[in-house]
Amino acid sequence: MSFWNRKKILVTGGAGFLGSFVVDRLIRERTVRQENVRVPRSTSMDLRVWDNCIKVVKDIDVVIHIAGRGGGIGYNRKYPGRLFYDNIVMNSQLMEAARQEGVEKFVGIGTVCSYPKYASVPFREESLWDGYPEETNASYGLSKKMMLVQSQAYKQQYGFDSIHLLMVNLYGPRDNFDPESSHVIPALVRKFEEAVGNNQKEVVVWGTGKASREFLYVEDAAEGILLATEKYNKPDPVNLGAGREITIRELANLIAERTGYRGKIVWDTTKPDGQPRRCLDTSKAKTEFGFEAKTSFEEGLWKTIDWYQKNRNKISESN
Repeated sequence: MSFWNRKKILVTGGAGFLGSFVVDRLIRERTVRQENVRVPRSTSMDLRVWDNCIKVVKDIDVVIHIAGRGGGIGYNRKYPGRLFYDNIVMNSQLMEAARQEGVEKFVGIGTVCSYPKYASVPFREESLWDGYPEETNASYGLSKKMMLVQSQAYKQQYGFDSIHLLMVNLYGPRDNFDPESSHVIPALVRKFEEAVGNNQKEVVVWGTGKASREFLYVEDAAEGILLATEKYNKPDPVNLGAGREITIRELANLIAERTGYRGKIVWDTTKPDGQPRRCLDTSKAKTEFGFEAKTSFEEGLWKTIDWYQKNRNKISESN
């Protein structure tokens, strides 16, 4: 708790999915006063604008940089240029502004998409540079990877205290359920829920279903970020994940069962699977700052579906 004492913290993306849980934990469990947590909104504080980056880091002690532009496979294929530009500009400018302001610590949130397409499973941090990322999300993964390069360069030249966390796919309440930009779990939850409501006999899912993914429950992810902020200071990146994987076919069957869908699942093999497998070696996070995921996948998935069912009318109206 002493780490957070009297510190002023900037959480970019703090009103979003992951960021809102980080802010909740800061206030509820780290007893940080609400007025000491700054949460800029993209509508009024676009971090692609240099002057805004200068403003948001003013008098800040710790930056937890979660904000970014991202989405599922379809979104990555449609907007690779936007994803690269928006993320690399935000990341680079914010870190430079933080350095100039004399911020004590900068926590950059990276992504599993930075790993090579055919990295050995489970992905170890040491294999991050062993090849090119999977093509459908390469521009996003590389834009985040450059934040790691910047972090290490700033530590070497300026002694700037910054760390980089490689985040696996997240899921949980408050996720993005917009069909255009959502990731696989919220996309499937919404698709099966709507199929049940509309008495559809078929649901079409992208790919073959053979690809596997690892998923980290959002509240576990928030705790991992805060533990790393408190205890980790090395230049090397660290994986944050649950250390277990599931195929997309198994995932779709689980969600269909939970939502009460009894129709046919059709696999559209003309659409890409994305990276063949994703599963992280999470041993470094445990060794360096004592992080282990606590929430079982089934428990987290049920919580996610229950939250969507309670909020689907509001979600449908917004997108």
